[in-house]
Amino acid sequence: MEAGEEHCNPLMQRRRAGVLLHPVSLPGPGPVGTLGQEAFRFLDWARDAGFSLWQILPLHPPQEDGSPYASISAFAGDVRLIDPQRLAARAGLDADDGPLETLLKQARERLGQAGEGWAQAYQAFLDAQGPVWLDDFARFVVICGREDGRPWWEWPAALRDRDRAALAAVEAEAAQALEAVRFAQFVLFDQWQDVREHARKQDILILGDMPIFVAHDSAEVWAHRDLFDLDATGHPQTVAGVPPDYFSETGQRWGNPHYRWDRLAERGYDWWVERMRWTLETVDAVRIDHFRGFEASWAVPASEPDATQGHWVPGPGADFFEQLQARLGVLPLLAEDLGVITPEVTELRLRFDLPGMRILQFAFEGGEDNPYLPANHDELSAVYTGTHDNDTTLGWFRSLEPAMQEHVIGTLDEGPAEEMPWPLIRAACRSPAQLAILPMQDALHLGSEARMNTPGTVGNGNWSWRFGWNQLPDGQTEALRALAQETGRLD
Repeated sequence: MEAGEEHCNPLMQRRRAGVLLHPVSLPGPGPVGTLGQEAFRFLDWARDAGFSLWQILPLHPPQEDGSPYASISAFAGDVRLIDPQRLAARAGLDADDGPLETLLKQARERLGQAGEGWAQAYQAFLDAQGPVWLDDFARFVVICGREDGRPWWEWPAALRDRDRAALAAVEAEAAQALEAVRFAQFVLFDQWQDVREHARKQDILILGDMPIFVAHDSAEVWAHRDLFDLDATGHPQTVAGVPPDYFSETGQRWGNPHYRWDRLAERGYDWWVERMRWTLETVDAVRIDHFRGFEASWAVPASEPDATQGHWVPGPGADFFEQLQARLGVLPLLAEDLGVITPEVTELRLRFDLPGMRILQFAFEGGEDNPYLPANHDELSAVYTGTHDNDTTLGWFRSLEPAMQEHVIGTLDEGPAEEMPWPLIRAACRSPAQLAILPMQDALHLGSEARMNTPGTVGNGNWSWRFGWNQLPDGQTEALRALAQETGRLD
């Protein structure tokens, strides 16, 4: 793209400041944040602080480790986000009548009494999403419960292989349980659309997140076995990962089954079209995790304990994005292109006007050609102080040796000394990158105790961080807005 040429990507139409916060990290009384009043309050604060973009992590239900990147569905939402207060008010119930599961049951029973519009909206949701993903997700959840949580490839063969008679028996025997799963998904996305509407009123785009691969033990792999590299019993033949590198001598073996891109191509990538269509009904734009996998990905034989014996296999390349654009129009996507990226991956990204990611915490190793240095950023980028996988900027800076701390400050050339994370926040906002995104932890000036995730670890407090409004420094909202104004990130 020539300098000054307008971007076709809707995400890149103007300079924006954004804030990264997953809804589970919102304040509130429950075990996780919800789509209640705190979500609306957060959006009001974001507007006041000069942010016009809210980045979230995948909204999907996490598996046992809590990671939204390893979900039992690539379509369904995390029902823990449902706000009991809003649900009770919508259904004419008392929020103190019981736990969420009880309120959902009572609300479903009162659906016809809660106003004709709600019942009609529920039926429309069933009609639109049932054949695409909702019916299979409900079956998956109910059968999993009946099978004591065993993965689907360990279910009785008739259920594992989706025998029609076996599935019909589940529909007949567990009709109420299936309906409960469907209704909970409706309530969740109904509440989410209210949050989205409030974001629109505040001129805030919501940037979602889509992992390229899906979990083996998920409704989608069970329902679409022919699209994944599995054997006759449902076990993967090759799994995804990354090769050995500077950080790991054995690479990373993620365990996600590889796609059968040849079969997907024959079908016009129909499953991916529906996945992207539904995602863009729930958010305004999408960050695609591990974008390089569309050019080539590391395939590891499933029998191998690590990633050393893997090999590169080509991805679908430009044909994939051309097919999606033909069906869905110009796609508002952000490419996660971190790590070792080949010229072919960059060429694919640029061909479709997709911004890449620049992480400032990575900018201070090596020489002046480090692509994460602000001087090397370009407009078609999203710059971050750090991501959900990084330490907070304050925690990161405190972990550096004194000489490296001096190097960081000297490289940023911020003039009068300011305490971290302000120097990195200013560098992000002043970057040529069209998008500048701050984790909420950095906006609050929090240390390592507020880290969201440490890659390669399970537990360790991962995915459990919540913030409180009492952590907001005095004057911070006004200071952030002034910086957005100064750097051309207010409309």
